[in-house]
Amino acid sequence: MKCVVLLSGGVDSTTCLAIAVEKYKKENVLALTAYYGQRHEKELQAARNVAAYYGVQQEEINLAQAFLHSDCPLLERNNDKEIAHMSYAEQLAQAGGEGTVETYVPFRNGLFLSAAASVALSKNCSVIYYGAHHDDAAGNAYPDCSEEFVNAMNHSIVLGSGGDVRIEAPFVRWNKAQIVAEGLRLQVPYQLTWSCYEGGDKPCGKCGTCLDRIRAFKANGVTDPAMK
Repeated sequence: MKCVVLLSGGVDSTTCLAIAVEKYKKENVLALTAYYGQRHEKELQAARNVAAYYGVQQEEINLAQAFLHSDCPLLERNNDKEIAHMSYAEQLAQAGGEGTVETYVPFRNGLFLSAAASVALSKNCSVIYYGAHHDDAAGNAYPDCSEEFVNAMNHSIVLGSGGDVRIEAPFVRWNKAQIVAEGLRLQVPYQLTWSCYEGGDKPCGKCGTCLDRIRAFKANGVTDPAMK
């Protein structure tokens, strides 16, 4: 069996890749990385480095046109907008406790999964690995990371592929600390990953995703290698 792994270059997708390589072996794994007009190329380069580390085939797909009308600050076209330097929980609290955060790119993961399904069918892959996790879905911050969304997309992809492709989202009920714990067991090269929304030489340590991963590594009794 062959699989496609959606690889962004961050903690979650890199851990997903490690699991897929362990289960299917590297020659049966395709890493798919999307360019969507993101604010910087750090994560794209991280994905390339991670794919090279594991020795898997990698392909990049351009989906930027789909987000030309979005005002999300994660996009290069909106790089005049500031990224919030606070946790997702703080952002949600400011919004009344529920709703998407400003770094939600509209239906991005739905588009990624649909594109991955097309690639999977063309490359005779039966499974799409997707690293969504429970923390991101909390409070509807990122609704396209929720278990309900994953199940709905899986149903659609199974139907639309004639039963030939399905989604596996191993972390959909996990928090990020649990993902890091699994990655440490698998000796994932987290020093190669990039999560920060800013594109500096080093992670800012203040944006929502930086704070999220710092806490996850701390919960496992280790320092985030990206922050060393």
